[in-house]
Amino acid sequence: MLPVLLFAAEQPAVAGKPVLPMIVLGTIMTATYVVIAFEWLHKSLAAMLGAIAAVTAALLFGVFKDEPTHSAYDRAVHDIIGHDVGVIGVLFGTSVLVDIAGRSGLFHFLAVKLVKATHGNPLGLHLAIAAATVFFVTFLTITPGTLIMVSLVLVVTKELDLDPKPYVLTVAICANSGALMTFASGVCTLMLGTAGNLAYMDFFRVSTPMALVSAGLAFVCLRWFYRAELAAGGSPQERAAKVASFDEWALVKDRGLFYRCAIILAGTIIGFALAQKLRVHIDFIAFCGGTAALLFSGIYPEEAIRKVNWSVVLFFIGLFVVIGSVQESGLLDWQARKMIELAQGDPIVTMMYVAVFVLALSGVVDNIPVAATLIPIVRSMQSQGMPAEPLWWTLVITANLGGNSTPVGSISSVVALHALEKERGIKVGWGEFLKIGGLITVLQSGLVLLYLYVFARLGWFPARS
Repeated sequence: MLPVLLFAAEQPAVAGKPVLPMIVLGTIMTATYVVIAFEWLHKSLAAMLGAIAAVTAALLFGVFKDEPTHSAYDRAVHDIIGHDVGVIGVLFGTSVLVDIAGRSGLFHFLAVKLVKATHGNPLGLHLAIAAATVFFVTFLTITPGTLIMVSLVLVVTKELDLDPKPYVLTVAICANSGALMTFASGVCTLMLGTAGNLAYMDFFRVSTPMALVSAGLAFVCLRWFYRAELAAGGSPQERAAKVASFDEWALVKDRGLFYRCAIILAGTIIGFALAQKLRVHIDFIAFCGGTAALLFSGIYPEEAIRKVNWSVVLFFIGLFVVIGSVQESGLLDWQARKMIELAQGDPIVTMMYVAVFVLALSGVVDNIPVAATLIPIVRSMQSQGMPAEPLWWTLVITANLGGNSTPVGSISSVVALHALEKERGIKVGWGEFLKIGGLITVLQSGLVLLYLYVFARLGWFPARS
């Protein structure tokens, strides 16, 4: 503690802000991320404890300032949560809609249809799994999309006596590419798109091409790395017969509900695309979709609402409060200035520094906290005259793909590997994952840096509305 106090005494302020609160709040944020990364506590509990510590420290140091009509706590903490409530609204609305659509059998129907088209061929199945993962994540967001695909993979590979590992890892890694497809495809994408006020349709111009190319690159690497496991023996006729016996209607108990859910889901997706023209945010569209599903499904509302992943909501609230408290201390503004100084004020160099930093850090720490931390830094850079559009798109792409490097870098890897170990008793260690995930991340990183550089140099990034 003595070195910290001496440092604070020597440098009492940075840009008019006291140094000690920056150090203490920065330490709290770092400690929270370490606990999350090493899973010493459940991430929601870690985020909430971090929020309590950050708010307490901020109040003790006088970081939060009173206003005539609001107390320091109200002005800071409630404003922090309110500023990001749109993200929570989308998570809630889509969770309800996806749960009800899943109960209707819609996703099982689509997945089985796709598998039957492969006739049980292992290589064809591998391609279908990669494509279906990107498709489901695109429209259902990363967590439910991953869960649906992993569940399908475990059932199909067991029936066909195939090694599930290559297929499960394909889901885990390709899901992060799928999260780039649209504004609402991934948690990081949603959070950054909301913070940067990025237009839904602009994703098709900027991030969708990278989603498809990065997924293709990951697929080729996985196909090569697991070529022996995918070259399964056995009779093609027997596999084809087994696949043909799968019943896509098995989980559809009510065809009326099935078709209603399909219409509501399609309407919600169209609503996301039209939200900007309708002058609403996509959290309103998500709420409309979830409400319509509750209204027309016949399912008791409390039963569906109970399925919302409230631990994720608490995680986000805690995370936003921690980062907001650190932002109030001035630490993130200082970091933004230092990054701009390091790049000598060059917008493209600054963008590349941010890209490398996020790609490297997203594999060590869950990519969601990394993305959330960079939001106020980019806002600070913008306030200092740096063009913001390239930085927001850089965060969208790098935060998602950077999570491919380790088993804990993204929610898709955590979900997929946990299911593989729990259901089939197959554990993928850090060593094996780093070989394939690290290779894919290195190749994707090189591709991303070139892609971003070309977009910035040619002025292809769309201006924010």
